[in-house]
Amino acid sequence: MEIAIHGHNMEVTPRLTNYIEKKTGKLDRYMPDLKSIEVELSEENTRSASERQIAQITIRDTRGTILRAEERSSDMFAAIDTVIDKLYRQIDRYRGKRKRKWRGAGAPAPEEFLGEPLPIEEEEDLGPAEPHIARRKRFALQPMSTEEAIDQMELLGHDFFVFFNVADGAINVLYKRRDGNFGILQPEMD
Repeated sequence: MEIAIHGHNMEVTPRLTNYIEKKTGKLDRYMPDLKSIEVELSEENTRSASERQIAQITIRDTRGTILRAEERSSDMFAAIDTVIDKLYRQIDRYRGKRKRKWRGAGAPAPEEFLGEPLPIEEEEDLGPAEPHIARRKRFALQPMSTEEAIDQMELLGHDFFVFFNVADGAINVLYKRRDGNFGILQPEMD
């Protein structure tokens, strides 16, 4: 399992690195086929002091599953603890879906996938047991530039916009970030 730690607008100290390695080192117990962990730490100048330290962790397994969690706090160590707790809950939901999928097919769930039980101290209401697709929407893709897509997204008042990017000849997803900037998702085939 590979652990990559990156810092933006801050120095990643050896103490912080050791803390992250200790906390993330336990994740492979609960997700045995874990391939990589990417940790991004950043510090932003925001009005709210409680949201200046940002910890984001992305984990990937050998099946291609990607789980990601982000947390903002006034203390980086608290943000790391909270983001790890969020990942445990995501892993639990993911494992539950895989288990239900295997049982629904009439075969027992493979024991090697189950790993150790997750260390969740408190029960949390996660809403309905099985989410479903409530609406399907079809739309025509128009070839456009990134700037045109930003304009279109703002006109629609949406937080994201799917479009065919003429610059790279592929379907992209444009989204609005919490800091007011934009991000773009550019899918690649493995």
